[in-house]
Amino acid sequence: MVILTLNCAPKEIKFRLMVADNFLKRFLGLMGRFRLEPNTGLLLTPCNSIHMMFMRFPIDVIFYDKNYKVVKVATELKPWTGICIAPGASGAIELPAGTLSQLPLESLTSIKIEPEPC
Repeated sequence: MVILTLNCAPKEIKFRLMVADNFLKRFLGLMGRFRLEPNTGLLLTPCNSIHMMFMRFPIDVIFYDKNYKVVKVATELKPWTGICIAPGASGAIELPAGTLSQLPLESLTSIKIEPEPC
């Protein structure tokens, strides 16, 4: 697990993320799950695209580059709607649908990912 911090002035929000850092974990992603709990998500790395096949619930996604700058934000991606691609992205963060609509996205330019404290 890692901790994601989104700095959207004046808010700072933290999420606990599971990590998918190999082919099988990235491919499976959130398939088979029924939902994400609030303030949790999935970090996919490396990753510049996601698919929604076999998903059971909608999600929000943040794509970021190697410098942790936000490349693309996708909200309310619905199950079975295909793929979402972000050229130049090195990772993706999947969050519960509706999470990003509550934030001032114009101020979201970078993210911070740290190991979860013991």
